[in-house]
Amino acid sequence: MNNSAKDRDNRDIRFVTWLGIYINIFLSVLKGIVGFAVGSMGLFADGIHSLSDLATDAAVLLGIRYGSKEPDLEHPFGHGRIETLSAMIVSVILAVVGAGMIYAASVKIVNVTRIGQKSITISTSVIWVAFLSVFLKEVLYQITRITALRCHSAAVYANAWHHRSDAFSSVAVIIGATAVRFFNYPHGDQLAAIAVGLMIIFVAIRIFGDCIGEISERAVDQQTIRQIETILSDQPQISQWHKLRTRSVGREIFLDVHILVNPELKITEAHAVSDKLETALQTQLTRPVNVMVHIEPDLPELRR
Repeated sequence: MNNSAKDRDNRDIRFVTWLGIYINIFLSVLKGIVGFAVGSMGLFADGIHSLSDLATDAAVLLGIRYGSKEPDLEHPFGHGRIETLSAMIVSVILAVVGAGMIYAASVKIVNVTRIGQKSITISTSVIWVAFLSVFLKEVLYQITRITALRCHSAAVYANAWHHRSDAFSSVAVIIGATAVRFFNYPHGDQLAAIAVGLMIIFVAIRIFGDCIGEISERAVDQQTIRQIETILSDQPQISQWHKLRTRSVGREIFLDVHILVNPELKITEAHAVSDKLETALQTQLTRPVNVMVHIEPDLPELRR
């Protein structure tokens, strides 16, 4: 992947993140005004939740900005770990949001059970605003998720799931409002919120685990490794290869491999074989790749 493709990815990430910021501000203001006007604490709290999403959006923007900086003397392998750190921050925020939903819902169930249900009326405007929130947040999730997968950004993927957690939070508001308005059942939104909170925590743990794997120098996924092996095997001047090692640093793959070539090749010719391999890896892989090739003569004692 060349620099122009990397710049395009950064531009797309900034676009979806700023789109999320504008939608979050719009929804937080709308939910806050309607929730306050009709006396719906659930919708008002959901508006505060949408406003808190600005923190994760800021973490992603900062992670992309500093994680995309070119290598320097103090960071010869680049700054990709900063993007991984931002993904970890977003995953922790997700876990806190999920735990908060479970705690708030549990407390409300206990209070209603202990004190008794009061007469509650819910305006249909609460349901319509929540439906609008679900629609906008699900669209935002899909756009952000597609961008994350194409750009191989853990931070953006974590932020996509934060958008979906908002959609699920609004679903809980819809369930609760519907249960109260049409069935006079007070616990619908609490039970839905607990289920959603558990799912959000599960996703947060998975994202956090992926970040830990990257920090601990885990190899890239098996599909990418098979693609690298195919590219190596397709090089006619490489008689054999071994000691393939990979790791991820942010969106970039760091790869080193030992290749065996004809021992009668001149140094310049062997170097040309290495350059050809690097070009093939950089053009055929969908992620930016930093390649280190060790050239060895194809001798019996070096074969594996």
